[in-house]
Amino acid sequence: MKTGDRLVRPLGGAPGALLLFFLVALTVSLTAASTPVAKPAIYEFERKFCPVCREMEEVLKEVEARYAGQITLRFLDITKDEPLFRQYKVTFVPTQIFLDAAGREVYRHEGVISRERLVEKLKALNFVRD
Repeated sequence: MKTGDRLVRPLGGAPGALLLFFLVALTVSLTAASTPVAKPAIYEFERKFCPVCREMEEVLKEVEARYAGQITLRFLDITKDEPLFRQYKVTFVPTQIFLDAAGREVYRHEGVISRERLVEKLKALNFVRD
């Protein structure tokens, strides 16, 4: 194939195959690195100065530390995250919403839940393993 005064050859043979392999491997690597592994999540809806919310926050942080890497924990405050309060129809704080790895709500709890009951529920939902 000729373009202007230069001869242009399509890449073929070993160099072309090597370049194609490299590009495919790079694409797969970048895609895998940018795609997070979905984990179950707990959304904790709270208010900044709510003492009951602080109590629940401590329980959640302890459980998250115990089962590190198995669940995602997100704290949402009414003053900063009001659209999510409306989206999830939260009218009481604290409220915990349990989302499966696909992001679907599978359980909801209002108020404080004990560490033991929380762990039982997470195991029943297959969110965590010992």
